[in-house]
Amino acid sequence: MDDDVLTTLKILIIGESSVGKSSLLLRFTDDTFDPELAATIVYDVTKRDTFTKLENWLNELETYCTRNDLVKMLVGNKIDKDNREVDRNEGLKFARKHSMLFIEASAKTRDGVQCAFEELVEKILQTPGLWESSIQNHGVQLSDHEQQRQGACGGYCSLV
Repeated sequence: MDDDVLTTLKILIIGESSVGKSSLLLRFTDDTFDPELAATIVYDVTKRDTFTKLENWLNELETYCTRNDLVKMLVGNKIDKDNREVDRNEGLKFARKHSMLFIEASAKTRDGVQCAFEELVEKILQTPGLWESSIQNHGVQLSDHEQQRQGACGGYCSLV
């Protein structure tokens, strides 16, 4: 494979309103955070009802998706908030039950955001059937700075 070839991935971010889907994406792509961003799925770890509705979103995926080898990641967002109703262990347990990757993040403070997208892309590239075998063996470099990569996860990544 030519080193200059760029690959486009389609990533679907789903979840309840106001959980931070757009904020996570903007933090990753532009390294920006707008606290006034209008509501545009991921769960807000600060809200129990957004967590309990995750089952509904997974059912939607199963109903309308034509593939069974999807890579799914549960992102517990807004970990910077003090009034959390859903703790890390509960999120991890849910992710394991549904064979999902799991990470906690904060679009506001940057914690875990880079790691979430990097781990998701790496898992997609490692999933048989999603890529041609020739592409699969070449890997991907997502960070320009090795130093940034070493600290990107900050202890938040938890692959299941």
